[in-house]
Amino acid sequence: MDNRNTEEKPVQRSKSFSFKTQKEVCSSCEKTVYPMERLVADNQVFHSTCFCCKHCNTKLSLGSFAALQGEFYCKPHFKQLFKSKGNYDEGFGRKQHKERWATKETENITKTA
Repeated sequence: MDNRNTEEKPVQRSKSFSFKTQKEVCSSCEKTVYPMERLVADNQVFHSTCFCCKHCNTKLSLGSFAALQGEFYCKPHFKQLFKSKGNYDEGFGRKQHKERWATKETENITKTA
């Protein structure tokens, strides 16, 4: 009988493999996102249930959303909000660029006078 292999040796695991992973946090609810419920849109991580339209709160999918400055909309509301004012700024509740230019022009005039 051969006794050379009777004692068991510990199994060596790869040092690069680890069960510990960095916890990801949902951009909407700020709770932990687990891999099965993970959705990434515009480099932000969400739960699939938290990925909703800002205007109507409808659940979005990767094929049914439009993003503007870090905010997400369903495609129908994105088009509706754009068409309502004809530009992205005013339609989405922001100051128009032409108003910003007008304030800069008046500042330049007062500085040169």
